[in-house]
Amino acid sequence: MIDGAKNGEPGKQDEHQHDHDGHHGHAHSHGDGHHSHAPTVSRNNERVVLIGLCLTAGFMVAEFVGGWLSGSLALIADAGHMLTDTAALGLAWASFRFGRRGGDEKRTFGYMRSEVLAGFVNALALFLLTIWIAYEAVERLITPEPVLAGPMLVVAILGLFVNIGVFLLLMRGDRDHVTIKGALLHVVGDLLGSVGAITAAVIIYYTNWTPADPILSVLMSVLILRAAWALLRSAAQILMEGTPSNIEIEELRRYVLNEVTDVSDVAHVHVWSITSGRPAATLEVSLAQDGDAATVADRVKAVLARRYDIRHATIEINWGQHPADCPLEAPA
Repeated sequence: MIDGAKNGEPGKQDEHQHDHDGHHGHAHSHGDGHHSHAPTVSRNNERVVLIGLCLTAGFMVAEFVGGWLSGSLALIADAGHMLTDTAALGLAWASFRFGRRGGDEKRTFGYMRSEVLAGFVNALALFLLTIWIAYEAVERLITPEPVLAGPMLVVAILGLFVNIGVFLLLMRGDRDHVTIKGALLHVVGDLLGSVGAITAAVIIYYTNWTPADPILSVLMSVLILRAAWALLRSAAQILMEGTPSNIEIEELRRYVLNEVTDVSDVAHVHVWSITSGRPAATLEVSLAQDGDAATVADRVKAVLARRYDIRHATIEINWGQHPADCPLEAPA
């Protein structure tokens, strides 16, 4: 268990302060109202995402095989876009699944970051897939190849129905949950990909104009590239311990100073994400004259949780006149 110290009771509060050479104190409380490493997870969300993941992954393979056999690059590109959906749903399911697992002596934050590592690798793979599709599209524009429009159309229509089914399934989950929202957006993008593949198949079927297939595949590759770039940027930001995009350090400092009257200064603020949507922070506060040292850490934690949804914060109390230099900050 992460919260509740050794006895496994999350409601217990464990406060400890350390005096470093008589100058600094460290307060870090583990209380229900302050933070939790493991988020509350709806099993219904996990179930609908898992079913959607299985449907999307299964048809992704079928669509890739169908595209290969029919000679349709657009189907293969759509399968590539379904791969982004599979990745999104897989990461969503992993965040629900691993979010319930506690940490241990070697992994104090549990296994939450595994989804970020998977997302980073997946994004790189999608870039390679996009390059291959673009190369094949150019080759087919120069030297057109036959496309079996009938089988292509059947597979594309089946893909459309699968995507509609996954969309309706996810709508049964908690649509206010950020992970479910992200998965829904991916599926909507794949719906557009299926429509594109159907359009290419209809054009080829009635006009025998095969360049429609590589042209539509390039357009769908743009969707893949956009999703891959967003995934890569998000994963890299988390892996680099970057500040979450919705938090500004200086604004956070001012907000804490305004809200907690016993604090006279806030320094050495570091905010990062353990995984997507799970921010954490460390900071040092200086007490105002006659400030209440016994409760200041809890009050700062409450402010961070309320305004920034930071559920894990470590607050260090500066007992000296001036904050010590932070070795992580670049020299002026």
